[in-house]
Amino acid sequence: MSDIKRAMPMGVMGEPMAEQPMMAQPQAPKKSGLANKIITIVIVIVVILIGLFLVSKYTKWNILNVNKTDVSADGWQAVFLTNGQVYFGKIVKETDDMILLQNIYYLQVAQSPQPAPEAAAAANANNLSLVKLGNELHGPTDEMKINMSQVLFTERMKADSKVVDAIVRYLEDQKK
Repeated sequence: MSDIKRAMPMGVMGEPMAEQPMMAQPQAPKKSGLANKIITIVIVIVVILIGLFLVSKYTKWNILNVNKTDVSADGWQAVFLTNGQVYFGKIVKETDDMILLQNIYYLQVAQSPQPAPEAAAAANANNLSLVKLGNELHGPTDEMKINMSQVLFTERMKADSKVVDAIVRYLEDQKK
């Protein structure tokens, strides 16, 4: 065996201390297996939901019906339909199936009873008026759900466009 001797701990007066029995160290309580499983399940669900959101937002597979448009709150859009009608407003939601449009306006041509044939084109350009949706006889609300199969395309309008200028003037008149 080895010639190494263990030194005895010395007491106050240089006397060797009596060996004290070793106390058992208390064991840390074990975490419940059920709590670990629940935490793991919650983390897995969160990761799956984040993945589904990203797939819905950036691919054709809109699993969670995520709004994919970059619609600005202050911008105005024009929505061109297959029937030739154009609506101006704010797109607040767009999915694969529909567009939700609010603050809606449209152009209306005011026809004179008997315009002269050569002046008809010039008269039509001057007889355009912007109409606020909701003032019609049937009194619709100022919100429209448009089926995407009826939409040709949408455009953002510049702040200095004639339509946006007319809308702003209309809104200012309504405040007075």
